[in-house]
Amino acid sequence: MSFAVALLAASTLALSPAGLSPVGGAHEEGADVSAVFADPTGDVLRAVTFDSEAVPPGARVTVTERTGHDGTRIHLRLHGVQPGRTFGAHVHTNPCGTRPGDSGAHYQQDRDPKQPSTDPEYANPRNEVWLDFTTDRWGDGASSASVAWRFRPGEARSVVIHEHATETASGRAGMAGARLACVNVPFE
Repeated sequence: MSFAVALLAASTLALSPAGLSPVGGAHEEGADVSAVFADPTGDVLRAVTFDSEAVPPGARVTVTERTGHDGTRIHLRLHGVQPGRTFGAHVHTNPCGTRPGDSGAHYQQDRDPKQPSTDPEYANPRNEVWLDFTTDRWGDGASSASVAWRFRPGEARSVVIHEHATETASGRAGMAGARLACVNVPFE
């Protein structure tokens, strides 16, 4: 293999969507979404912001999902949001709408019979997808999560950006404050 071909192959791997490799084997499936946040309107949008200071209209988001027989890997990347801040982020059950609550509850592989779920037995990063991130001085941030399962069809529909990092204490587990923004993702 020539040096140029090797260099191209290495750069393609490094620059592939989130640098993700398949989960559990060579065959991979999943969703890829890139969107620009906009103010909520009556129209269905790919990504909406409910707090224009924290997630300004025009900020960008990318969500990449890769699935395999061993589970799922999600990568979240944001550009142009509030700099130097930690945000919570989770996969939610419903699509984004014109109101923050439209996205429903966190997706849980094993559903907590008591909702909203704040029991750490159910509200934890093994049973939900937690994508908390901290932005740099330019307002860029990224995170990844891997779980040992695949989403049930049609039950995971969006990623919500929250006010602060996800809490873990009993009675507060899974809580991350107000819903600041939302992006629709057709998870597989």
